[in-house]
Amino acid sequence: MRGPLGAVIGRYPSSDGSTQVGGIIRHNRKCRDVAFLVIFIAFWVAMIVNSSFGFNKGNPLRLTYGLDYKGNVCGDRHAHPGLRELELTYWLNPNQVYLSGLKNSQFKLANARSICLLDCPIPSEDALNWVCDYPEGEIRLSVDDWIDRNYDYFEFLTPEMRNTSLQLQGPCYPVIFPSVNVYWRCQYVARASNVSMRHWQQMGGVNINEDIIIDKSIHRSINARSSVLKRYVADIEKSWPVLIVCGGLLPLFVSVIWLLLIRHFVAAMPWITVALFNILIIAVTMFYYLKAGWIGNDAISPIIGAHDPYYHVFGRELNHLRAAAVLMTFIMVVSILTSIAIVHRILMATSVLKVAAKVIGEVQALIIFPVMPYAILGIFYMFWFAAAFYLFSSGQTVQNNCNSNCCAYDLVSKRVNCDHCCGYSIHYTPHISIAIFFHLFGCYWATQFFIACSSTVIAGSVASYYWARGETSPEIPFLPVFSSMKQLIRYSLGSVALGSLVLSFVESVRFILESIRRKLKVANTTPESCMGRTAYHTSRFCFQCIEWIIRSVNRNAYIMIAITGKSFCRASAIATELIISNILRIGRVNVIGDVILYLGKLCVSLSSALFAFLMLDTHKYRSAHNKISSPLLPVLVCWALGYVVATLFFAVVEMSIDAIILSFCQDSEEHQGTAQYAPPLLMETLGDQNEMQRLTQ
Repeated sequence: MRGPLGAVIGRYPSSDGSTQVGGIIRHNRKCRDVAFLVIFIAFWVAMIVNSSFGFNKGNPLRLTYGLDYKGNVCGDRHAHPGLRELELTYWLNPNQVYLSGLKNSQFKLANARSICLLDCPIPSEDALNWVCDYPEGEIRLSVDDWIDRNYDYFEFLTPEMRNTSLQLQGPCYPVIFPSVNVYWRCQYVARASNVSMRHWQQMGGVNINEDIIIDKSIHRSINARSSVLKRYVADIEKSWPVLIVCGGLLPLFVSVIWLLLIRHFVAAMPWITVALFNILIIAVTMFYYLKAGWIGNDAISPIIGAHDPYYHVFGRELNHLRAAAVLMTFIMVVSILTSIAIVHRILMATSVLKVAAKVIGEVQALIIFPVMPYAILGIFYMFWFAAAFYLFSSGQTVQNNCNSNCCAYDLVSKRVNCDHCCGYSIHYTPHISIAIFFHLFGCYWATQFFIACSSTVIAGSVASYYWARGETSPEIPFLPVFSSMKQLIRYSLGSVALGSLVLSFVESVRFILESIRRKLKVANTTPESCMGRTAYHTSRFCFQCIEWIIRSVNRNAYIMIAITGKSFCRASAIATELIISNILRIGRVNVIGDVILYLGKLCVSLSSALFAFLMLDTHKYRSAHNKISSPLLPVLVCWALGYVVATLFFAVVEMSIDAIILSFCQDSEEHQGTAQYAPPLLMETLGDQNEMQRLTQ
């Protein structure tokens, strides 16, 4: 059994009537969980090394643009020749595209000859247009002149070159099919131009297949899962101004406003929070419906730029948006019903929030303190996102071994080359996947670490306030926030690193198991028996319960770390024992308050998502260079960033309530049910003496 904490965290009369002096917060501390602090430092070193690998091997242009027949990334100004404005991938040989679409064909679209262009070619109405290889060798044209000539220098070809061009071996290729810009790939429209086809046949060109397969082959490549994932990551890169405004600045502003309102209008804030939450979740759900095309005519389109309005291309991103709209509908209905169910308990939440409001009023530095971890996290996220873009695009460009007939005329060697004519691909090694997973885990651990540090500092500040009876005392530091921060940095960083690591590890395991579950579901290998399905779903529920318990224990452990200076495990044990022995009073007073605070954090994050939708709906992100494939992932990232920022600021209220209540329960336990150190502000909030006695029984 643990002894009383009075001598550790405060002063109270001893049995002989004398006063024990131990300081408001224990000062004779020592460093705890140092090994985990060393692990955390080593983790940061590994993060830097891992990011350096990405910066050296990655190229974010690969996330958006394709490769040409030389292995260059379209749009790369450092390529040879320079392709800064040539961002569209166009497949030159229509027969190769057709061959890649056949069911049992060994020829892949990645081996079809492709080139980077400024715009997608269209057939001429009265002649035959050509698209020729990059000018080199005997073709004395600059790239700019080549572009000005619409990529056509057929008239400069020698008879030999013209003959190979008519065999679809280059260096010039006919424009027979119209094409449209679909995610920076020129997708063929399987409607050959009669005029161009007639000119081609009159010149003696080889037969060109006109089957619809030529359309489906490119479409299948564009809609591949790997291509969709790359576009989603590229969407985040292109929408970085949205992330800064909606994921960083907006939640900062809204969170500070919420804290100020809770300070001055505490009675109205629960009602305002519930009402605002319902409005925001309905608005965000409606935006999903708009972008999914179920309301209005504003559905996302994979086609970039002007095009025939009768031509439609279906993208996988639209399916994802519709699935998100259905999910948001379900969440919206459940949330509204839940908010209605707790309406009659909001008055109880008001009394709880008064505790935090009064503490914030006394320790006013708590309102601005979260700006410090917010700034640190902001710098970390900028570095992390930059490294993530390079890691996701890392890999080595290698020429494929296609073993197919892909002969093409080489302007430099002046002959048809059949030996090294295969296309290029980005080769990904297994360690790249490990590096990406480590990077994702590192982001979550670092986020939890900084949130835990902020919570511990707030808990220490509030505990100082409580054990001083809410009065100004020379033993209470003038700036309790900075005093608590000093103790954290000097003694408890290892404990915080351990707590955040435990939570991150459990979350990662749950994510991996959930991924395995989805793969098994797709493979139809889920249990078929009733008992098997029961065990299957029960295990998921139990794991979620474990995660929730760890989150709750962590939060209370940080409070006891701030108060006692104990190690994480010891502080968790103390907090758990204290909670179990006072479960009724803590549950009765605190649960509804936590629900209101959770709704408040969702309000901040939903406002971030709503404004992200509005910003992404502007012309800048709907066309041309910065067009995003879907607002889904940028909005989700803004929602997540908004929630993290809200967690930092709302921790002021959460930790104030939890620290005050835990201190109050401990104070009551040590003094036979009568709290000796409860400040007048707390006594006033909880009611008269009879109410106090009822809570402590």
